[in-house]
Amino acid sequence: MHTTIEIESLGKQFDSPSGQWLFRNVDAQITEPTTIGVLGKSGQGKSTLLRILGRLIPPDSGIVRLNQKDISQWDPAEWRMKMSYVAQHAVMLPGSVEDNLRTVSTLHQRPFDQKHARDLLEQLYLENLDWSKPAQQLSGGEKQRLALARTLLLQPEILLLDEVTASLDALSKQAAERLLIDLHTQTGTTLIWITHDLEEARIACKRIWFMANHELHEDAPSEAFFHAPQTVAAKDFLHNQKTMVVAAEEGH
Repeated sequence: MHTTIEIESLGKQFDSPSGQWLFRNVDAQITEPTTIGVLGKSGQGKSTLLRILGRLIPPDSGIVRLNQKDISQWDPAEWRMKMSYVAQHAVMLPGSVEDNLRTVSTLHQRPFDQKHARDLLEQLYLENLDWSKPAQQLSGGEKQRLALARTLLLQPEILLLDEVTASLDALSKQAAERLLIDLHTQTGTTLIWITHDLEEARIACKRIWFMANHELHEDAPSEAFFHAPQTVAAKDFLHNQKTMVVAAEEGH
């Protein structure tokens, strides 16, 4: 049976006395393995949405179900094994590179698959990384790729990716994208992927969630979204993003 996700009337308020909503009335369903690009301007709650789905913070309204079972009925550790969040800014745990890689096995009482770990690092161009090196001494890009590999060792059914390639150089970015697309193709892992790179979303994602005006404004197949967005907000967003890309290219 495929992993299914149901999101109904999901909402999160700003952490302020005003009680204003960051987003509300978000409805979506995932009934088969897919890749979803989450797009939208900053401040629309994209990262917050993923953190709710990853059970890192609670919603202020609405329901999330995994395999027709409400989030409150799941053991948190079991939930996070199935639906795992990778943050935009990698957090390294105390200790060495190897300590970080072994964390998943330790927490979930699983045998450590050293061959799988080495294969992931090789695909992310980290094959020469010293496993005994303190993880805190790695560069930003190395930390980001190590955090991704650490999560992939969990072999989750759903990966929540919060701009995981944003801080990477071009070659490392391509390697991470290739690894994630191959993972989906080969294992059916669902990817829910926040990105500000429209080309990345176009290549990697089959479906787009576009957030605007404090709601999930569009939920559409990727090709349809990019070629014929249905709302003014989406059209403006795509136009502005393309304008920024052109300006950046002309600036070089």
